[in-house]
Amino acid sequence: MQQVAALAKPFGYEVVLGGMTRTDSVKRALACVTGDIVLIHDGARPFVSRRLIASAISAAKEWGSAVCALPCTDSLAEIEDGVITGPQNREKLVRLQTPQAFKTEEIRRAYRAAGDQTFTDDSAVYCKYIGKPHIVWGETENIKLTYAEDFKRELPPAAPLPARRTGFGVDVHSFCEGEFLTLAGVKIDCGLGLLAHSDGDVAFHAITDALLSAAGLKDIGHYFPDTDPALEGADSAQMCKSALNEVLKAGYVPMNVSLSIQAEKPRLAPHIDKMIKKVASVLQIPESCVAVSAGTCEKLGFVGEGLGIAAYAYVLLKEGK
Repeated sequence: MQQVAALAKPFGYEVVLGGMTRTDSVKRALACVTGDIVLIHDGARPFVSRRLIASAISAAKEWGSAVCALPCTDSLAEIEDGVITGPQNREKLVRLQTPQAFKTEEIRRAYRAAGDQTFTDDSAVYCKYIGKPHIVWGETENIKLTYAEDFKRELPPAAPLPARRTGFGVDVHSFCEGEFLTLAGVKIDCGLGLLAHSDGDVAFHAITDALLSAAGLKDIGHYFPDTDPALEGADSAQMCKSALNEVLKAGYVPMNVSLSIQAEKPRLAPHIDKMIKKVASVLQIPESCVAVSAGTCEKLGFVGEGLGIAAYAYVLLKEGK
């Protein structure tokens, strides 16, 4: 411990002697934490990136917790005595990673409540005693070195970067009579509506098409046809979540989105922060990875004439297998 403390001292880090279990070691370290947000990371994951750390911090500040995870792409099953006893729905399961970030006082309180119990990770402690942890998408490069063979395989620094794919989406809707319209999941009272089979949210429609396009899937009309009576007045944010599940099944996770809305009316500037929060929540990415801009068309075209609204979205995905 003295040798490790000597290495850490020039950087201002404090070294804490661990306990007999991971749970006990974390509990001891938490007693020395002074910041509002704490990140807990396994030393067996040496390839964690700055981007992943920043994403965890951002999400923890917003949601109180941030657990890095990857979607499951293999089929999963329960076993007992060497035989399969039943399948598992992989769409409801993720592979947990670290870092895991939390509001310091909340995770401290959870570990105090845990007493002498042992847990394999911090999200389990938080989930049992505080609430449901928030997920942020991890990275395939953030591997865990556990067995001897893990050190023999090609490691992330020598491996090619995961594939990146981009998608572009556009949607337009004309105005109609109504008391309010919805953009990026935000209700805006303006004495106008948007003519559509669903709720007419052009922003989420554009984002949904961009997601599907980036993953090489069919467009929004294939998955959500405007001839389907069940989709009448549908919540476009929920449609976007369904599209995201298709993207995850295809092996990709979103990294960031840029959304541009063109409208002469209503005035959108007061609503942009709420739009960013909603889009980030639906796509399960930090707010810092969402950009929303709004502008007019200088009286040109159908938007400029005040007949409707147009939205354009650009999405970047990365391979998430």
